[in-house]
Amino acid sequence: MTKSNCFKDFAVYSSLNVLGMIALSCYILADTYFVSKGLGTNGLTALNLAIPIYSFIHGSGLMIGMGGGTKYSIYKSQNEIKTGNRTFTNAVYLAAAFAVIFVLIGIFFPGTIVSLFGAKDSVFDLSKTYLQVILIYAPAFLMNNVLLCFVRNDGAPQLSMAAMIVGSLSNVVLDWVFIFPCNMGIFGAAFATGLAPIISMIILSTHFLRKKNEFHFTKCKLQGKLSIGILSSGIPSLVTEVSSGIVMIVFNSIIMGIQGNIGVAAYGVIANLSLVVMAIYTGIAQGIQPLVSRNHGFKKYANIQSVMRYALITMLIFSAIIYSVVFFATSQIVNIFNSEHNDMLQNIAIQGLRLYFIACPFAGFNIIISVYFTSTEHPRPAHLISILRGFIIIIPMAFLLSFIAKLFGVWCAFPVTELIVATIGMIFYIIAKNKQKNIINNTDMI
Repeated sequence: MTKSNCFKDFAVYSSLNVLGMIALSCYILADTYFVSKGLGTNGLTALNLAIPIYSFIHGSGLMIGMGGGTKYSIYKSQNEIKTGNRTFTNAVYLAAAFAVIFVLIGIFFPGTIVSLFGAKDSVFDLSKTYLQVILIYAPAFLMNNVLLCFVRNDGAPQLSMAAMIVGSLSNVVLDWVFIFPCNMGIFGAAFATGLAPIISMIILSTHFLRKKNEFHFTKCKLQGKLSIGILSSGIPSLVTEVSSGIVMIVFNSIIMGIQGNIGVAAYGVIANLSLVVMAIYTGIAQGIQPLVSRNHGFKKYANIQSVMRYALITMLIFSAIIYSVVFFATSQIVNIFNSEHNDMLQNIAIQGLRLYFIACPFAGFNIIISVYFTSTEHPRPAHLISILRGFIIIIPMAFLLSFIAKLFGVWCAFPVTELIVATIGMIFYIIAKNKQKNIINNTDMI
């Protein structure tokens, strides 16, 4: 594979995945917009209190899908088709096991969870309803993520993108239909979100009818070693998503104590816009994953370095554009979600957006570098990066900076954390890159 082919493959896979991930992230953004219009500040607060659980579901699906897809791509490049099929089958088994857990939580414990998150009175009822529906639809969310990753790694990124976009657009349309004409309130928003992955899977199922399809469900038992390998490779994806949910829980708690429901509603706008921005970086990372895994299987390390260079340059360009838009159009962005024209919400969200999104280039680097390490079968640095940015640094940082500077400190906790972790990640990446250069040089000498 030449450098020009590397760039062509990168452009195709990453552009398709960025578009698809943006569409996928619009699941919740559409809910945020329509709930803010139909139910006002209370609805927005309730939604923000329930959304972290969606991050757990989505993260579990990505862990299984990305971990399984990475393993499958490597086995496929090594012509181990049977092992690839067993990988897919075990991924389905794991998704089913996780689905049972989430559904049981949705049936028996939704009220307990939203109470722990701080929901009270009318906000409690709204949050409980949204959370219960989302948890019951967990099997669809999980299986959709598994299929998206395997289809992408089987050489069909266009179909994967189409499924994500159509599923998300259907969610936007159904959100409007259920909340306004049907007057179904927050139940309608959750119901529309739950139907979207089902529509996506219907589109993805056509891949099994294609001659190019190389993975199939096969008769085999759940294999411990293979399953652990899938989960281990996918843990960084899980931590990235789950940490966003945990950070939302912690931030909601801190902001509730500082500024009450209006502060939480303002953070809801920031957090949901952040999901879309992070989806762009996740799209780039998921786009390079099949390319890096494939070239790693073929031991073509020069190609891996080329792909990484394209990915990081693209990430920096997106970061500059995103922050420019956020900084200069902050008021207009917040107005979209501030249906009650609440001045306090407007001012809090404007300040928060401009500070919070300073993290863009650092968060983008961390997401891409984590996928790089898992795609080259070096999960430990990826695990460390994910855990540092998801738990170990950001949570203490949020409490510390909020104690020092109140709400200003809360907004700064995210960029400060991502900067610290990016510095650590850069050190790991330079070490790995030098090792690959040595291998390339030794190969050339031979």
